[in-house]
Parts: sequence; structure tokens; C-alpha cells
Amino acid sequence: MQNISEEWRDPASRDGEGHGDGAQGKPRADAERETLMMELTRLVQKSVRESSWWERRGIDCSILTAAFISLPAGFLLLGSSQLLYFLLGLLIMGIAHAVITVKGTHLASHGALSESPAWADFWAVFFIEVCGSFSARAGVQAHVKMHHAHTNVIGLGDSSTWKIPFLPRSVYLFIAPLAVPIITPIVAIGQLKGQSPFQIVRTVLCVCLGFFSQYYLLRCVSGLSCSSALVVMLLCRAMFSLPYIHVNIFQHIGLSMFSATHRPKRIYQMTHGVLNLPRNPLLDWTFGHSLINCHVEHHLFPFLSDNMCLKAGQVKHKRCIFKWGANELNVITRHTWRRNQ
Repeated sequence: MQNISEEWRDPASRDGEGHGDGAQGKPRADAERETLMMELTRLVQKSVRESSWWERRGIDCSILTAAFISLPAGFLLLGSSQLLYFLLGLLIMGIAHAVITVKGTHLASHGALSESPAWADFWAVFFIEVCGSFSARAGVQAHVKMHHAHTNVIGLGDSSTWKIPFLPRSVYLFIAPLAVPIITPIVAIGQLKGQSPFQIVRTVLCVCLGFFSQYYLLRCVSGLSCSSALVVMLLCRAMFSLPYIHVNIFQHIGLSMFSATHRPKRIYQMTHGVLNLPRNPLLDWTFGHSLINCHVEHHLFPFLSDNMCLKAGQVKHKRCIFKWGANELNVITRHTWRRNQ
């Protein structure tokens, strides 16, 4: 576990660097941290209120809709005898599948696709179970209630799911991720333990519905044989599994880790334990800003859609100065930075 950076430690523990005595320094430091988070929250909420529905949800819903609209063209092209058209159909299917199963499931798990709780639950089941071949309850529990609530906390939300130490580095990075489409439903079956009979039946039926719907369309619309349809399904579903695993690795693993009993304030926990990746036009569309270049903003405000995470990032950069040093991200408000000069 990495050492907690200096600004996280109690003032009483510093040799002469606390504000006053230990009893007074700690509340003052905590108050400053709370003020920073409250100020940022207020500005982001103001930005959300001033944004139109198109900005809050419409842009991301349109991207998901475009992915579904592109599916018929993909199925038809996969039935072509010309290699170029077939490869184009495979590419369309792979991109559409990534948009639906990564961007769609992620937004649905956070309820970011609808303001209605009922519709939010429906979209979570549709995207996570029908399209993503996983349990909606287990997915929300693992991602929202554990990973987000306990980001980089050892034994809770420390991304240990992605660690497979017995695999060689090259196999782990470039071969094992290709098995994600096969591993996902198997893991989903294991996650059904302890769920209600209704949830178990619903998950099994929804996963089967999504799998056999794609298989049926590949057979009937594309005219593929049984084995060819299965191979195409694997290729489409595994097309973006390499960047998907790499994104999950580099956003958290190798950054600061915290213990469950000594964790910093939320804003420091998220900015030191979460990494924003460089913008990538393809991944921005397929995975979403909240998973790529606005991951810190997403962890600070997980209820926001991808487009609103992008706007929140603009708000954050107006109030904060980011500096890399000692393998950690230091966030300093402008007034604090000026005061320390």
C-alpha cells in the first residue's frame, strides 16, 4: 500500500506543520476538505440544472440509439460473400456491441439513462442482462456499491477482480481478455447464489434471450452456418475486450491504495486513486467519457451521464490546478495555491 500523501495526514502528526495544536488542526483540515467538495458539488449541480435534457441524457441516448440502428446493416453485410463487405459488417457489429455493452451497461448501472427509477431499473436489466450477459443485481452491487463506494480501499473496491498474478504479462494483457465473452456469463452464473428465485430466473432468461437473439439473426439474416455464427459472435464480443481490460487496469491499479479504517476525504480519495486517460475518439464513443478522459469526474459524481461528466470536467478545471508528482495527482484549489505561494 502506498503511503498517504502529506496533505492527507492529520496536522497533529506533522512535526510543527499543523495549524495550531492537534485538536484544532484536524477539524480545520477536515473543514477545508469538506468545503472543497461542497463547493465543487454546488458548481456541478448548478451546471446540471442549467443544462438541457439533450445535454444531460439526449446525447448519450442518441449514441446508444445509433448503435442499435447500425445492427441491421451489420447483419446484412455479414451475409456478403465478398471479404471486404464481410469485414465491414464484422467491424460494425463489434463497435455496436461495445457501445451497447460497455457504454450502455455502465450508464444503466448508475441509473444515468432516465430520471424515472422504474425506467432506470428496466434499462439496467436490459443492458446488463440481455445485452451484457451478466446479472444486473450483481453488477450494480460490485460496481456501484463496492467499487465506487470504496475506490482503491484494500479488500473492498481495490480492483482485485482484474488481478490474475499467475498469468504471464503478455498472456494477461493480450490473450486472456479475448476470453471475456466466454467468462462473463460463467461468472454471472456464480453470482446468482443468494439471489431470489425471481432474480435467478429473470437473469437466466434475459441472458439466454440476448445470446440466442444474436445467434438467430446471424443464422437467418446473415445466412451463416452454426459454427460460423458462433465464431462471429465471439469475434464481435471480443473485439474491444483488449482496450476494455486495459482501461480497467490503468485507471486504478498502481495508484494510491487506502485501508478501510484510514481513508482520506472523498475528494482526495478519488483524485489520488482514479486516473483520467487521454482522449481517444473511438473509445470516447464506444466506452464513454466517464470511463476514459473523465473518470475522476465520474467517481466524484457517478450519477452524471458521459456528456455531463465532460461538462463537469470543465467546471472542475476552472476551480482546480492539476499537477503530477510522485506518482499521484495533487488537486489544489486556486485560492489555496495562491495562499501557499
